[in-house]
Amino acid sequence: MNAIVVLCHFCELHGPRTLFCTEVLHSPLPQGAGSGDSPGPSEQAEEEEGGIQMSSRIRSHSPAEGASADSSSPGPKKSDMCEGCRSLPAGHPGYVSHDKETSIKYVSHQHPNHPQLFSIVRQACVRSLSCEVCPGREGPIFFGDEQHGFVFSHTFFIKDSLARGFQRWYSIIAIMMDRIYLINSWPFLLGKVRGIIDELQGKALKVFEAEQYGCPQRAQRMNTAFTPFLHQRNGNAARSLTSLTNDENLWACLHTSFAWLLKACGSRLTEKLLEGAPTEDTLVQMEKLADLEEESEGWDNSEEEEGKAPSQGESRELVKSPTDSSLTLDCSNWNMAPRNQGFRSLRHLRQVLGPSAFRMLAWHVLMGNQVIWKARDADLVQSAFDVLRTMLPIGCVRIIPYSDKYEEAYRCNFLGLAPHVQIPPHILSSEFTVLVEVRTATRSSLYPVLFDDEQPLSKYEFVVTSGSPVAADRVGPTILNKIEAALTNQNLSVDVVDQCLVCLKEEWMNKVKVLFKFTKVDSRPKEDTQKLLSILGAAEEDNVKLLKFWMTGLSKTYKSHLMSTVRSPTSSESRN
Repeated sequence: MNAIVVLCHFCELHGPRTLFCTEVLHSPLPQGAGSGDSPGPSEQAEEEEGGIQMSSRIRSHSPAEGASADSSSPGPKKSDMCEGCRSLPAGHPGYVSHDKETSIKYVSHQHPNHPQLFSIVRQACVRSLSCEVCPGREGPIFFGDEQHGFVFSHTFFIKDSLARGFQRWYSIIAIMMDRIYLINSWPFLLGKVRGIIDELQGKALKVFEAEQYGCPQRAQRMNTAFTPFLHQRNGNAARSLTSLTNDENLWACLHTSFAWLLKACGSRLTEKLLEGAPTEDTLVQMEKLADLEEESEGWDNSEEEEGKAPSQGESRELVKSPTDSSLTLDCSNWNMAPRNQGFRSLRHLRQVLGPSAFRMLAWHVLMGNQVIWKARDADLVQSAFDVLRTMLPIGCVRIIPYSDKYEEAYRCNFLGLAPHVQIPPHILSSEFTVLVEVRTATRSSLYPVLFDDEQPLSKYEFVVTSGSPVAADRVGPTILNKIEAALTNQNLSVDVVDQCLVCLKEEWMNKVKVLFKFTKVDSRPKEDTQKLLSILGAAEEDNVKLLKFWMTGLSKTYKSHLMSTVRSPTSSESRN
């Protein structure tokens, strides 16, 4: 976590002061901090806890050294510090913990070395012990701004038999620039900081009770009520926290606690990409997979009831069934990459067929007309279907990849046929069918861009025919024009074009949902439907046909949800 944790103290002589701070360093320490003047065995204490190795290292120009600090150091001078304002003694190197997992260093000292960071910490310290406090002056609070950072502050009291009121005021603050992250970490920080505070207060309470037992201060102060208070304390107005808790290893323990707090708080929250509601393609895919599972379970149950497995001929019949084959392909090859020997993308297909032939083919695909490919190479046909299907919602795709006989349009809108298969004449002349014939090409008929023996498609020529050819000057559906614009833009990579297709399909599926609810669920009149189509920007004939075809691709989940909403009494009352 990119934050700094600070222990602050309100000194009766000098006001709010920072006692101890732990910060995160992602870059290597300066030369004097990391590698110079390595401490001896008596100065270096190492321990490992939670993947963090702690060591005491010499730091150059440490503000905690008091008199030895440079005049440019942001820390206070020695004359401005008393025992209560000081944590580490003069010359102490501070503490550095190395996180082996992330190569992050946790550095603890009395004040931050960076002047700007020192100013932020100093301001947060003053505010936490003056104006930004809870009722009763003890408890957690949140404050801050974008310029000076946001602060989690928890103020508390430590018992001291020599202090005014027998207690001293401290706070533990966590400062960071990410407001949302800090607010989300509030419950975690509150629990862990409260544990550190309870431990400090418990140690100080034992010292306080021992001192009161040996020399009660309350009675002594009452007997000397009119004597100047500070003079009667014999100069002991400032006592260090180590003295109050009787713990010489207090700062090492605090460093370990603060370093763990920073590491654990940074590890408990991770950023995740939140996706919205599932798309129609996702819902249809899930429904088809569920249907497949139910069908397979039905086969298993029937086999168990009959007590025998199906014969070899029956197995072959199941595999050859066009409907089963298309369903399997639809569910298992959503993101199938095109073959190396076939079409690689829509842009590649457009380059091979040519702009006019591709526009005719794409128009029929978007309108829901039957697309027939006749070729000897079944893999080539499959690669073409894998590319063309990306223009349609998954619910509108029904594929029979390769068949030895013609199949009706209601069974499939993508049909692959062997060259010898006869197609009925009324189908060839129909305006709802487009035929792509893949023939072996001679060199004289090759496209110039494909006049290369190393190109897999150079040995073919493609003839696209239809009973309803699309005129070049025809406006066509809006989505087709946008698809062609993306394909002709060479500045867009294939991956970017794929994302454009996803966005375009989602845009038009949303229009389909509105039209479905308006016409099928609410049963609005035709005049209102025309107004709605104008508002949706889909009043043209081709756009209306596209919307009606795409309506068949809506998921059963969405349709049933709308119908159940309409049938519910609450919705009926609201509409009335």
